[in-house]
Amino acid sequence: MSESEIISKAVEYVRELFTGNSDGHGADHTMRVYYNAKKIMESYPEADSFVISLAALLHDADDHKLFKTENNANARAFLNRMEVSSDKADFICEVINGVSFSQNRGKIPETLEGKIVQDADRLDAIGAIGIARTFAYGGKVGRPLDESVKHFYDKLLLLKDEMNTDAAKDIAKKRHDYMNAFLEEYREETEL
Repeated sequence: MSESEIISKAVEYVRELFTGNSDGHGADHTMRVYYNAKKIMESYPEADSFVISLAALLHDADDHKLFKTENNANARAFLNRMEVSSDKADFICEVINGVSFSQNRGKIPETLEGKIVQDADRLDAIGAIGIARTFAYGGKVGRPLDESVKHFYDKLLLLKDEMNTDAAKDIAKKRHDYMNAFLEEYREETEL
């Protein structure tokens, strides 16, 4: 099977895996991370696009908030079915394991591929889509609006300065400014 066919199968797999998820971590999020990664990759032709594509597509396949798996079980099962070599599968899982903000706070991935996928995921946490996802997840877990707003200060407003690649930094600046404008408007509307 060609690399492009495996990537197409990964798209199908994540759409099935996340059927019915509406908390901001579903297939739509995964596809945005994938497209963010592709956009960033344009500036880094030396990066392994196959590894980046699969890591971006599978990055939430074993997310602890969604699944009770260990050792990237869902991602590895898919990669094994696609007969991806064990070395390549290990590399893809290494990149996946460097994505999570909560588990990798302050850690910079060692590989360019890891940096690109981490940036791609973090870009989907900021800007207009980041605002929407924050409140979607907050609603799912019963978090009041003020606690969701606090999440901006605890995490989202920090992400602009934690991007690894220049391509992601350019995108992040605009999204960061948009969130600041939203928060300013939110404060004005909620001051009693």
